[in-house]
Amino acid sequence: MQTRTLGALDTSALGLGCMGMTFAYSGAETDRSIATLERAIASGVTLFDTADIYGPETNEQLVGPVLDKHRDDVVLASKFGARSLEIDGRGPDGRPEYVHRACDASLRRLGMDHIDLYYQHRVDPRVPIEETVGAMSELVDAGKVRFLGLSEAGPDTIRRAHATHPITAVQTEYSLWTRDVEAQVRPTLRELGIGLVAYSPLGRGFLTGQITSPDDLAEDDWRRNNPRFQGENFQRNLDLVDAIRVMAEHKDVTPAQLALAWVLAQDNHIVPIPGTTRPLRVEENVGALDVELTADDLAHLDEIAPVGVAAGTRYPEQAMTVLET
Repeated sequence: MQTRTLGALDTSALGLGCMGMTFAYSGAETDRSIATLERAIASGVTLFDTADIYGPETNEQLVGPVLDKHRDDVVLASKFGARSLEIDGRGPDGRPEYVHRACDASLRRLGMDHIDLYYQHRVDPRVPIEETVGAMSELVDAGKVRFLGLSEAGPDTIRRAHATHPITAVQTEYSLWTRDVEAQVRPTLRELGIGLVAYSPLGRGFLTGQITSPDDLAEDDWRRNNPRFQGENFQRNLDLVDAIRVMAEHKDVTPAQLALAWVLAQDNHIVPIPGTTRPLRVEENVGALDVELTADDLAHLDEIAPVGVAAGTRYPEQAMTVLET
């Protein structure tokens, strides 16, 4: 397994997003999810991503016991602060007292004594980032957390947070159809020496070529509410996937491997965390590390998927309001 660095943290070059094992998508089975986690570990994956809101709470309960058996060999990342308007009516929460409560609750669910990388899941506009990160730094001092991160934070927030306590990684959506962060966030991260963790690097499964109709999604699948998976947007985005599929066939790789290889080729301090609940998909994704993209390949992918190529916003309207990126 190739390795990369996120700030001062060493991880595998490819991680595993665990959200879908208990949240948002349909059809996940506990035994299969556990087998997926074990397959990832056996394949050399060390970075595993969860959050308190996934479930809510059940994701940490599922992931924790599996990873704890390999505790010295894995990097466990979790997140706090994306409280749901539907659940508690508040939305993002960065209050210092909540930071401490959320971390303690996550540690109990995980069955662990520390979290390796702890993110603020969404920035709380009502609380100065210095106060939130100040509280997060107290978790580091207490030995409950090793490294700090932010998710979907803008350049100014990142700078202010980093000045309060070193930020190791910023997590944001990044893929062939979501390249917004290239304009301001990525230059800020390079300047400050902060790593980028790319979630949904496969466009929530769309870039794999496995979804050809909205009917391929179960009735309770969250993606049915995502603008990119609806109406005319769906067909326009399908045209993008068709172009990726043609190029993947030419290179004798899968569309998923091509899409992941593109993210990996953007910077040595970017770690994609594709999610899956199937062991065979882990093997396919890890295979992306062996895909070599030439300068011509990268130029062609820029033509296929320029910034702004995707039709539709990446979240429904309300969820978009809490994305600084």
